[in-house]
Amino acid sequence: MANTIVQLELINLNDDGFHLLVEVVVFGQSFHAVLDSGASRTVFDKGTVEKHKMDGVLNASDKLSTGLGTNTMESHTIILPILKIGKLKLKNFEAAVLDLSTINQAYSALNLPPIIGVLGGDILYKHKAIISYKKLRLKLFK
Repeated sequence: MANTIVQLELINLNDDGFHLLVEVVVFGQSFHAVLDSGASRTVFDKGTVEKHKMDGVLNASDKLSTGLGTNTMESHTIILPILKIGKLKLKNFEAAVLDLSTINQAYSALNLPPIIGVLGGDILYKHKAIISYKKLRLKLFK
């Protein structure tokens, strides 16, 4: 089974915890995403998606999103032609799309880079992720 190893970035949230950032490539550009093994699905920021998407690819979802402090957030989905995480290429990947502007505002206040979204359990489970905090690496199997 082939695998890919991706370097992670550990960011300090003003001594109130840590996040792991992983580089993803979507819309032909590189972005940061938060690695979140507690998130059930991979989620992308609605504002960023709207700036980069082609017409007609953002679909309203009849599901209300839970997590992120609410269960009433409007949800959308998008089919991404290609999502790259290191050498792993996911074709026609369906992701949830939510308004993550409050997270990016909090990151900005801490002088941290903006994120495009959250890499969640759907990808981590399917690709048998191994997360090393010691080496700051994410290993994914194809």
